[in-house]
Amino acid sequence: MATFLIVDSDSAPTGPKELTSDQASRLAVTRFLNYQAGGRAMTINVPGTAGDLTITGSIDYRRKIGYGAVHGTGRDTSSDGLIQWTATTVSVHPMANAPAKAPTRPPESGWSRRPLLKYGSSLDSSLAIALKLGSDRPDNAELLPQNGAAWVGQDRLDGHRVDIMTGPSARATPGTAGAGAATGAVRYWIGSDGTMYRVRVGVASASRPVVIDFDTHKYVPVRPVPGVTPKR
Repeated sequence: MATFLIVDSDSAPTGPKELTSDQASRLAVTRFLNYQAGGRAMTINVPGTAGDLTITGSIDYRRKIGYGAVHGTGRDTSSDGLIQWTATTVSVHPMANAPAKAPTRPPESGWSRRPLLKYGSSLDSSLAIALKLGSDRPDNAELLPQNGAAWVGQDRLDGHRVDIMTGPSARATPGTAGAGAATGAVRYWIGSDGTMYRVRVGVASASRPVVIDFDTHKYVPVRPVPGVTPKR
């Protein structure tokens, strides 16, 4: 069963239409290409009632660990700082004047660690979803259309012409999207070679979708903070 996430976008769609074999093939390999690359640079925009959060950083898809700088928009700076996360834990390093980009080597002290919440936190749902955008094997291209995946339109992102596709319906992939916190159907912005450039996904704890943009800056390999053991 494919482990695709689920989304909705406010882009003007021209579909949905049934995926062509080429489109299905690109959708099937897009998460595998992230894994093959080792890691991707990304910006995660997390909506919230108290203001939005933006995480600028990188994810190592081989070891399933992310790291970045956090900044709030329309809110105070109490959530600003550095963040590192795995599928089970979140480590935060508050900073009154957080840098635009996380330092290559994480600070050795000043971190606090907690479990990653499976429900009720749009931040934690976004972090879990971002980690799931890499897979060590392609998905089954033949099953994707059967489970509700579709083509909905075209777009251009940073000079790349992309197709917008939805992943399988929530009913087709129960309990797999964002640790059970995603809602709707996921939209992927995918290039002609299968490269993933954007993902937009709704989460139950937010009124607006989470947006994850790739290649917004240069990828920097993720160094674990002290005491964090990434997946091998």
